[in-house]
Amino acid sequence: MRADPRRQQGAALLLLLAVASVGFAAVLISAFGRSDVERVRERRTLAVLAQAADALVGFASTHGRLPRPAISATDGNERAEPCADEAACSGFLPWVTLGVDGADSWGKRLRYSVTPEYTLTPVRRLSAIATKRLLTRDGAGNLRYDAGQAECLIYAQCLPAVVFSQGRNNLGTSVAGLPQANGSPGNLDEINNDLASTDFIRRAGSADPATPGGPFDDLLVAVPLYTLYARMAAARTLP
Repeated sequence: MRADPRRQQGAALLLLLAVASVGFAAVLISAFGRSDVERVRERRTLAVLAQAADALVGFASTHGRLPRPAISATDGNERAEPCADEAACSGFLPWVTLGVDGADSWGKRLRYSVTPEYTLTPVRRLSAIATKRLLTRDGAGNLRYDAGQAECLIYAQCLPAVVFSQGRNNLGTSVAGLPQANGSPGNLDEINNDLASTDFIRRAGSADPATPGGPFDDLLVAVPLYTLYARMAAARTLP
């Protein structure tokens, strides 16, 4: 049987159109897609962080305390041993214990730092001092306190806990437990967050190495003390 020439021409035209469409889509993706995809990933990560912060408050409402960090990047259960100090209470979010997603949109484990005193039962509202502080940079690039102050006091409290993602670029730990390299030695603010146990930096993202503090794409969410106390008091787990 002889093939219909018109049908062959039509098939060839459809194939050409398909190839042209794929090529055009590739051009669009290369021109616009990456930034759009990154924005979606940032929004998703912020949603995951907000869910984690809410889960932390929910855990405290049930257990009368905040959880300790995870055992490791591959074991999301909270550590069994009490925190010896601020550094020991800084690590990975205990995602299994909380029942939430423990990774950001770039496949890195979420970080978590909590005031040791708030991981003990009962939390003593009249004497417990929240120790986490958030700093940012002003228009001149100088660091200033965004939450908390130089000295955290019972009448001038700071934050009980922070959760953060180390973003797409530089530092962090993969879900497989592999440390990620730092490809930008000038990213002082990101390095600070990677090593911090009390003072964390939250500011606008930038890829410009000349920006004060260097390139930055960390995303941070704080657990406000008044929200924690209000939820715990409503659940009758706060003395």
